[in-house]
Amino acid sequence: MEQLKHFSHEHLLNLIQLHPDHNNENSDKEDEDEDKDDLVVEDRHVGKCKMCKEEIYSFHLCYYSCKDCDYSMHEFCAKLPTTQQNHPLHPGHNLTLSEGYQLHDPDINFIYNVDSEWKCDICKGNQKRFYNYHCSICKFNMDIICATMSKQKMDHPSHPHQLQRYFRQMMSRCNACGNEHSGSFYHCNTCSCFMIHLNCALLPAKLLIQESTNESFSHPHSLTLTYSFPYIEQKAKFFPRCRVCNGFFSACLWHYGCNKCRYYAHVDCATSKREAFMSILMRAGLGKTYKNFKDNDHPNLIRCPFPDESVNLLMHNFINKGELIIKGKIDGERFSHEHPLILFDTLLNGSISLHDPMKKVELLCDGCVRPITALPFYKCSEHDCGFVLHEWCTRLPSEIQDHHDHPEHTLVLMPKVPRKSLGIYFCKICLLPSNGFAYGCLQCEYYVDTNCGFIPDVITHEAHPNHLLLRFKAPVDQYVRACKACRFSMAKRLGFHCPACDFYLHTKYALLLPRTIRHKYDEHPLSLRYSPVENHISEYFCDICEDEFNPTKWFYHCSTCASSMHTACAPLKLQCEQSTYSEYNSSTFVFSNVKFGRTHEIMGHPHPLTFVQGISDDGQCSVCNERLQYHTVLKCFRCKFALHVRCAILPT
Repeated sequence: MEQLKHFSHEHLLNLIQLHPDHNNENSDKEDEDEDKDDLVVEDRHVGKCKMCKEEIYSFHLCYYSCKDCDYSMHEFCAKLPTTQQNHPLHPGHNLTLSEGYQLHDPDINFIYNVDSEWKCDICKGNQKRFYNYHCSICKFNMDIICATMSKQKMDHPSHPHQLQRYFRQMMSRCNACGNEHSGSFYHCNTCSCFMIHLNCALLPAKLLIQESTNESFSHPHSLTLTYSFPYIEQKAKFFPRCRVCNGFFSACLWHYGCNKCRYYAHVDCATSKREAFMSILMRAGLGKTYKNFKDNDHPNLIRCPFPDESVNLLMHNFINKGELIIKGKIDGERFSHEHPLILFDTLLNGSISLHDPMKKVELLCDGCVRPITALPFYKCSEHDCGFVLHEWCTRLPSEIQDHHDHPEHTLVLMPKVPRKSLGIYFCKICLLPSNGFAYGCLQCEYYVDTNCGFIPDVITHEAHPNHLLLRFKAPVDQYVRACKACRFSMAKRLGFHCPACDFYLHTKYALLLPRTIRHKYDEHPLSLRYSPVENHISEYFCDICEDEFNPTKWFYHCSTCASSMHTACAPLKLQCEQSTYSEYNSSTFVFSNVKFGRTHEIMGHPHPLTFVQGISDDGQCSVCNERLQYHTVLKCFRCKFALHVRCAILPT
């Protein structure tokens, strides 16, 4: 071991070798048994140099230390000569090394070392009891930091060339994090535009964030520091956003990431060096939020998503078991039905079965077009008629005054919308087609389905817990606001938002997607997911349509089978599962509010036609020759005849 006797210390100093802890690890493979002791956030230095008073960092490679006492110094500080000739910063005169600064008394021709504050003529910094080089001829003083600047270099894995420290403290934009910093910078002499702040240069190659964020955000795995995020890689991952601040990534800036969980964060977000993750400033459900309301102030608050397909908004609004009036029979004329309706409160002799997708049994309410999964409910007294209603749908009010989206006119309950083929209309709020009951204004041709007729003023949602979500309608210029579920614009759409956070949600995702669903393709319940699944080592493919999808958009997932599917590919209507339709590849099923299955007579065809969703095998419309797939279709099962509903001429 090399030893040095230095004039500033009474003991011998030993040369200690350092090993930089920076390794550019961009591989998707991580050692599952990695030692967590190597994942320390602030393992940046080994002490201070007694001469220049600056930290000794790992990139200095080696330093001198005393084994008998706490005394260390940089290698380049320890080897400074007591006299320098022709120093680049002060050529022509000799410079003398001393502590403090020197004052020459010409009367006695003696030089004093003065223990008071002095200023470096290079960096203009004020110093006291600090080693410097002094020129007695020019009264020039230069601290040893400036004197050794040309030797303060680092080899950093983010850049192919050696980096040189700038001569003085400065404020500039860092090429690592993209933010402005003040302090020490290192730059490349070859690439004049590249420079990084010292703090960014010392970022650990591995980072665990659970214990350093005050529970504001967390991730169970170590994050790897990566020095770029190329556009093609971001595109392959569907342009992920920072899981702390929800911001986008720059292709040239550094970030921390866990590829197997698709968890990515800006370097200063992951290290808690910015305050964007604080609850009051935090965006869109990324991290821990603190409750901003009292339950007693909202006794009837709707908490979304609903547990499963058996619960819906109308049930929440109208059922009151303490005041439920049971009737054995009601008149069907109120609902434009020609037969009386009988209350079913028991299931006898297998005459009818409740909705159960696992048993391929479908029973949909003709009013709200939601599944009937529990007793009691009303059914048409005629055995062959499939008209059924939830008990609470029989108690829908006949009109709605001052509807929030159409306050100028009263909306009237319409069991069948007039002047619409098969009663199919498009809801003005969720924009989905429906053939269920509607609340409408004939004067304005304004129609909404029964669920959208009673959208609450405020809800909560577990995708953004503890904060109230208020109903609002985005103005035309609100295009920059994107729905958290589908990532598409909120412009001119009714939805919910959190005023304190950048969180927006279309109405249909909040109210139509249950927390869990059952699907015949999976024996386990599938849960609604709002972000990528932890330890998901592969890409995300929908088990129904087999297309790859973006896991930052909502989807359903079975953690037991590791299977996933689009929210649009998990419909509750059995006959539609053979040909799913995904609007923008991430949405609610486009025919969620349509009840298929009834037969109809049309002019020009001798057989009854069944109302179904078109599939690829149906080919083209017999009238307009356009494809039938993904459209509402009338189809003859006796002969190869099918046409769009819009092309059919129905008897008056």
